[in-house]
Amino acid sequence: MKLAPNRDVRAMAALAMARAGDTAGAEKLTTELGKTFPLDTLVQRYWLPTIRAAMAMEHNDSSRAVELLKETNAIELCTPTNLTVFLVPVYVRGKTYLAMAEGDRAVAEFQKFLDHGGLVGNFPWGALARLGLARAYAMQGNTAKAKAAYQNFLTLWKDADLDIPILKQAKAEYAKLQ
Repeated sequence: MKLAPNRDVRAMAALAMARAGDTAGAEKLTTELGKTFPLDTLVQRYWLPTIRAAMAMEHNDSSRAVELLKETNAIELCTPTNLTVFLVPVYVRGKTYLAMAEGDRAVAEFQKFLDHGGLVGNFPWGALARLGLARAYAMQGNTAKAKAAYQNFLTLWKDADLDIPILKQAKAEYAKLQ
């Protein structure tokens, strides 16, 4: 942030802090963003609700996260930054629905990543959405679709470092479906 303290970097830093559990740091940056960019649609209707929803998830308040993310519905499929960060509210909403054990809703959110692949590009959450989709199908009890989604994710990550925790976790979850 010291090298490039612009709007987009601060928004992504706040989101990263929220997702990493530093809600105090995220709240500080969120407050600053809100004050610095009071008329910026992307800040006010995309980034701030998404960051606040991620913070709500860290506090185990899924219903608050879903409520906050309603603000992003109208513009969540936009191209928000020059950092090529796409569908961020969709991913957070999908993770929220997984936490709420609402498999149908989680499937609908994660499916947007596949439906809008051109928006996602090579953004990492595009791959992680495939894992979310697999988990949502498993939650629904749809073993065939869950297996296919896990295979899709594992194929994407076939050359990844085998010690990555989320990869190990995905492999273990997939093995349980066999």
